[in-house]
Amino acid sequence: MALIGKIRAKSGLLVAMIGIALLAFILNDYQSLFGIGEGEYGIGLVFGDKVDPASYSIASAKFQEQERSQAMQNGKEFTETEMEASSDKAWNFMVDSTILSKEYEKLGINVTDRELESYWFAKDGFSVLPDLNQFFTDSLTGIQTPQSIENGRVKLKATLDNLKKSKEAQAINQWNGFKAYHTDRRKTEKYFGLLKQGVYVTDLEAADQYYANNEKQTISFVVRRYTEISDADIKISEAELKSYFDEHKSDKKYLVRNPSRDIKMFDVNISPSKADSAVFTAKMNTLRGGFSTSTNDSAFIAKNSETPIYFSDKRATSVPEGHPKADRYQTYPRSLDTIFKTAAIGQLVGPYVSKEKMVLSKVIGFTPSALKARHILISTNSSKDEKVIAAKKKTADSIVKVLNNTNWDQLVLKHSDDPGSKEKGGVYEDFLEGDMVKEFGGYCATAPIGKVGIVKTDFGFHIIEVLERAASKFPLIASVSITFKPSEETVANMESEVNGILLKLDRKVSKEEDPFKKAALFDTIVTRANYAPRVIQIEDKAPKVTGFTTSMARDRILEMAYSEDAAVGTMTMSPIRDKDKYIIAMISAIRPEGEPLFENVRAQMERELVQEKKAKRFMNQMAGQSLQAISKRYNTPVIDGEVTFGNPQISNAGYEPTIIGNLFSGNIKKGQRTLPLQGETGVYVIQIKSVTKAPATTNFQAEKDQLTQGLAGQVEGQAMGGLRKKAAVVDNRKLSELGVRL
Repeated sequence: MALIGKIRAKSGLLVAMIGIALLAFILNDYQSLFGIGEGEYGIGLVFGDKVDPASYSIASAKFQEQERSQAMQNGKEFTETEMEASSDKAWNFMVDSTILSKEYEKLGINVTDRELESYWFAKDGFSVLPDLNQFFTDSLTGIQTPQSIENGRVKLKATLDNLKKSKEAQAINQWNGFKAYHTDRRKTEKYFGLLKQGVYVTDLEAADQYYANNEKQTISFVVRRYTEISDADIKISEAELKSYFDEHKSDKKYLVRNPSRDIKMFDVNISPSKADSAVFTAKMNTLRGGFSTSTNDSAFIAKNSETPIYFSDKRATSVPEGHPKADRYQTYPRSLDTIFKTAAIGQLVGPYVSKEKMVLSKVIGFTPSALKARHILISTNSSKDEKVIAAKKKTADSIVKVLNNTNWDQLVLKHSDDPGSKEKGGVYEDFLEGDMVKEFGGYCATAPIGKVGIVKTDFGFHIIEVLERAASKFPLIASVSITFKPSEETVANMESEVNGILLKLDRKVSKEEDPFKKAALFDTIVTRANYAPRVIQIEDKAPKVTGFTTSMARDRILEMAYSEDAAVGTMTMSPIRDKDKYIIAMISAIRPEGEPLFENVRAQMERELVQEKKAKRFMNQMAGQSLQAISKRYNTPVIDGEVTFGNPQISNAGYEPTIIGNLFSGNIKKGQRTLPLQGETGVYVIQIKSVTKAPATTNFQAEKDQLTQGLAGQVEGQAMGGLRKKAAVVDNRKLSELGVRL
């Protein structure tokens, strides 16, 4: 066995955990991450420099390799979606590493070899690193003790020394990656540690927080809600709206910081017709008859099933959907659990829907739904030597002779060659027969509870005692699965209908000049066709769309949104096919950075102008009147409540920060009544009934600690957000791939 294999087997260091960290070594020269290339954007920009496609390709491949390997180890499929997520992680890794490396350089943040060793070996004030925890815990108790930590330092040093001394390329890369990864990790900790050291709360801020939380006002108030007046009753002219826009377009809340565009679309599901249903039902009835009388299920499934999978052994086990082992076995709807578990062998169940297919299943056997056993493995190391096998069998026989309930754990620790169960007394629990090799699983499924037996497998001799076996069973099934899909005629008819809607949209929208009216026309025509329009927003600096089944559909939307002549009203040239539906889409808004365009804030400003007019009407009607007079005249109750400055909520009214600010401004005294005040949900008139001062104190440490902790917890997120903004990061990967924005 190669040296690196020995290191893996004997040290316990899971070098795979630093597979991705190798990038910290491979890509440690951050200057090399950028290239000149062609076009304005390339695959993306950081600090105005184009990201090098080759470096990104290395990073993306490494992340995908790591996560594909993890998926395979867990018995899961590595899907296209997960592949894209891995590439996104690689991108974020490159961007954040680049940004932070500049910060380290400017601040002179370095990590010496001595500091790194203390960091690894939990010395000089450093705690044990979580990813090295296995070295420093007691193998039996899993607890860290002074002795286990000291032993861990010895084991870890031996492991790292072996890596450093190795001449194998893989070991050399792993050592360099391990060192580079923890060096960068330590730099990051020091960087954010410095930022957190800068978090400070003054005594004045702490005192303000104390009084804001503890000084209370008891109030009585009336409120007239804006909902009392219908929006339709408030008339706003086009001139008023444009005047409001000119006055407020520079307000902070309207400024566009992240350029984006809206895509309006609607979906037309491609579903089978009644005629298709009749044909499919007849086909399933024919299959049912043939499957029921079939004497060769394997051949029948191979001929008739779209998923021609057949197992005659425990791999045919099937579990209800949502079961913890659903990713390893066939599944059936949980609603059919009782039917399957009580079925007779040979009985057909279905058809039922599973994974978008219609399934007809035949029960061919049963297996216990849960098993628990303990064992001692005497490994033969795959030897074919009869003398070796005989010696191992003799060892197993001798152990059985002295084995009892009081010495199981001791004998497991002394003799078992199974690392997966050795530290648990040899116990495996909640497993299925099919989880284990055939001989092991078969014994556990059939042997009497408590009986100790010896079973030979490819691994060696297992001394097994079955501890528990569930009374319920899971079925072993053979299945025919077929997709219930519309006929070609149905698809053609649906496509014709969708093209008709697209033609009508194009004819109407192309005649309209006003961008706002283009979007409104889309809604009107689509709604009249009995479909529901929806909107997705795409950020220009990181174009990405979600909610589609196929990558082709996502690409078509992006191509339309960022084509050279893209403008509000631009539509798909033809319906987009997204597996079982058609999509028609249109650009309904484009928001450049800076002051907003009138059409993009028109609806929002119209709502706010309507609310302002309602507020002015209420304020004029309520001015100069007592709470009781307003209550009687407008049939609104007088409400009592209690408020603090630290919580901008009014009981039985809602979130009203402006109103709370007025009450605690110092301008309104106990017993006084406010003028009508415009709030978020209505207009208020409030009377302060009493004021409860906060208890006198000079100790505001609790508030100081709470504020400091809250601010410190926000440091990393806010810092990275600010750094990314400063770096002007543009993720152009997808558009570059599509050849749309180069």
